[in-house]
Amino acid sequence: MDRKAVLLVSVYLLLLSDSSVSSTGLFRVQRKFAGNANSMTELKSHDSRRHGRMLGAVDLHLGGIGLPSEAGLYFGEIGLGTPSKKYYVQVDTGSDILWVNCIQCKRCPTKSDLGVELTLYDPNSSKSGKLVTCDQPFCSSHNRDGIPTCTPDMLCQYDVTYGDGSTTAGYFVKDVLHYNQASGNLQTTEGNGSVIFGCGAQQSGDLGTSGEAVDGILGFGQSNSSVISQLASAGKIKKVFGHCLDSVNGGGIFAIGNIVRPKVKTTPMVPYQDHYNVIMKAIEVGGTVLRLPSDIFDTGDRSGTIIDSGTTLAYLPETVFTPLINTIMSSQPAINLHAVQEFQCFKFTGSVDDGFPSVTLHFDSDLSLTVYPHEYFFQIGDDAWCIGWQNSGMQSKDGKDVTLLGDLVLSNKLVVYDLENQTIGWTEYNCSSNIQVQDEKTGSIYSIGAHDISTASGLQMWSFRVLLCLAAALINLIH
Repeated sequence: MDRKAVLLVSVYLLLLSDSSVSSTGLFRVQRKFAGNANSMTELKSHDSRRHGRMLGAVDLHLGGIGLPSEAGLYFGEIGLGTPSKKYYVQVDTGSDILWVNCIQCKRCPTKSDLGVELTLYDPNSSKSGKLVTCDQPFCSSHNRDGIPTCTPDMLCQYDVTYGDGSTTAGYFVKDVLHYNQASGNLQTTEGNGSVIFGCGAQQSGDLGTSGEAVDGILGFGQSNSSVISQLASAGKIKKVFGHCLDSVNGGGIFAIGNIVRPKVKTTPMVPYQDHYNVIMKAIEVGGTVLRLPSDIFDTGDRSGTIIDSGTTLAYLPETVFTPLINTIMSSQPAINLHAVQEFQCFKFTGSVDDGFPSVTLHFDSDLSLTVYPHEYFFQIGDDAWCIGWQNSGMQSKDGKDVTLLGDLVLSNKLVVYDLENQTIGWTEYNCSSNIQVQDEKTGSIYSIGAHDISTASGLQMWSFRVLLCLAAALINLIH
């Protein structure tokens, strides 16, 4: 995920207890029951308990808007603790853990320009809150070599570093997560489950500023530490989720569970990866396929293309970025590009959809994704536009070329992540409408609608400041 749209290229999760955390979704499997008479009785009891579990759909209310000229992020509303308190967390498929700012946090923001009220989590004020120590299985699973200095009263610490240099550090706690369980068409009841998450004690970089501040980050990665993995292991949910991010009105849909309508065509995930990676095969601009090196999207380790809802823009290797931009802009040869901060911007009168070509990305299993000019350009003023595509080599601190697709291309589409079948799929969709999910226990199909929990005035003020800054810089360059 990116904490700022112009800076992120990749995401790295580092725990203080172990700098080589595995988040590939691999599990060591061991038979629980040995097969004797007593264990067969246990087996039947286990099956009965499992069949009685509630595998329903979760409706996470969204806010924000994923445009560089707007808030630049999407965030959801959750409840934590007993009694439950409300927290706003950025929804991020590019990282693994849930963390929120803690009561003793240093350099944590106390207000947000997004128009939401921030809350600090206090484990001592929650009747169900418990500290996680370094000798507990959750903590030791992140450190294969053990923790030599661990004592029973030592807290299990975490330290996350994001691509723009922002960091959060603290310790893990266990408490009750409250969420909305689908119970009928556009109806929910409260669901809950105990999860382990980070209590942020110290922040740095943009995580400590008020501009785009939220209470924390909700990582939807594949690792065992992610909330979706924890809730799925407890039998609370199915390990499938989808989002439909509305770049027009803001907010959108985020649902966990079996999404049955609309149907999406899928492509396989690349196995053994830290993120949600797929294989891109080609890029088509206005009906013409770009001439690119045959192995540009398929590196030696088959890492492929990262799909990441926590990133605002889309990042391409130098050998892809340059021909893509040249081909797009060749349709308007009289236009001059000007560097405005980290963006390439220009003046254009009229409809960009009429003046520029669409870009279609092609993936394995004959799945494609079309990005229209009004999606890959963003407007910063009257007749003033900037390019959303970014050169990943230029943005990366280590100069590493990656292909990473963020909200620039994911917005206005229903994107479904099926961790059980290891596929990702999408379809163009009106994210202000409804989708349908199936209750795994009853077979009932329920509609889940769009939400926008943003406070309009806060988002408008944030957007106005960003637009004013970019537009003024472009005007100065042109004149």
